[in-house]
Amino acid sequence: MFNKTTLKNGLRIITVPQKGTKALTVLVLVGTGSKYEKKEINGISHLLEHLLFKGTKKRPTQLSISEPLDRVGGVYNAFTGEEYTGFFAKVDAKHFDLALDVISDVYLNSKLGLEDVKKEKGVIIEEINMYYDHPSLYVQELWNKVLYGDQPAGRSIAGSKESVLKISRQQLSDYMKSQYVAPNTVVCVAGNISSDQVLKKIRNYFSKIKTKKPFGKFPVAEIQKKPELLLHTKETDQTHFCLGVRGYSLFHPQRYAQEILGLILGGMMSSRLFIKIREELGLAYYIITKTSSFTDTGYLVTQAGADNQRSKKAICIILKEYKRISQEKVPLKELKKAKDHLIGKMALLLEASDAQASFCGLQEILEKRILTSKQICDKINKVSVNDVLEVAQDIFQPSKLNSALIGPFEDKKPFKKLLNF
Repeated sequence: MFNKTTLKNGLRIITVPQKGTKALTVLVLVGTGSKYEKKEINGISHLLEHLLFKGTKKRPTQLSISEPLDRVGGVYNAFTGEEYTGFFAKVDAKHFDLALDVISDVYLNSKLGLEDVKKEKGVIIEEINMYYDHPSLYVQELWNKVLYGDQPAGRSIAGSKESVLKISRQQLSDYMKSQYVAPNTVVCVAGNISSDQVLKKIRNYFSKIKTKKPFGKFPVAEIQKKPELLLHTKETDQTHFCLGVRGYSLFHPQRYAQEILGLILGGMMSSRLFIKIREELGLAYYIITKTSSFTDTGYLVTQAGADNQRSKKAICIILKEYKRISQEKVPLKELKKAKDHLIGKMALLLEASDAQASFCGLQEILEKRILTSKQICDKINKVSVNDVLEVAQDIFQPSKLNSALIGPFEDKKPFKKLLNF
């Protein structure tokens, strides 16, 4: 069970005591990401995430940050999403003070050195190059682009090479001062802890955090009347594609039905598309259907890599399965399997302190509320056969269908002709 405390300055502190573990995780989340960025500073959230580990006044180099945690076998990292950025350290519980000291120092006191800014831009450009060279990764960026186009939701979290190179130290500093503030921050500690002691120490470490009101994210415009396809021509041995539909946000009452729908289609090794496309027909090595829900948008997408000559066949089979599941009720046995999978997977994941911290922290930063795993299980178990059918009928429509594709093709028309029901 978690405990949540909101300080007068707006800082939210969540503690999640766990029995039977020797570990703990300190996670700090800030409610900002790529959906908060203007085009000219696209990638600034991600660049900041990198830079915060490069040095503080107390720890002036990257080595002085990483070495103390390495000495105790700590696991530490940071991540950036569309709507949040996070920094964490997972350690043996006896090293709690070290983990909190390092992560709070990184979050509050980064020096953003000019030389560090210059070098880290080079690192991020190589990260962008890496994604570009891996079609199975790059097609996911194209998927967001075909969904949302030239607006923050449709741009890369890492930014473009051009935008990253143009971001100045002053812009980094201004963005950090605006967003890395108490009302926009959640500190979550999970694991072998005493909530009272943890709360007292966090109050002390974050006593000087700024308290101004942050700016909000840009609204997402979703305007679509017909199927859309984005083709990236590249010499590849496989055609990598994302094929899916616009879906539901985190606050939609049918979000769990949408998630179960995705599992039934392609979220398990015994799911429909995995069995059909990989096991029966041997059309692809990897194929997966997943759902993603944000505070204002959502989607269901199937991704696969197929032989160039047989990619159209794979796409047709996926579309056929989309149509079938929107016309025929899912058998109760199949629905139960998906529910049990979702509940069982959550139980396994939440054994770890870092997963517990993310589970509670991300709900708080995105939804401003935290449901327990039991409450979520109850919602999952309430999903009916009719719910799944209604969701499928709602989202599997031509006006919501999109595809992003990478392969050695010059003309997208033959693929676009496939996008109908």
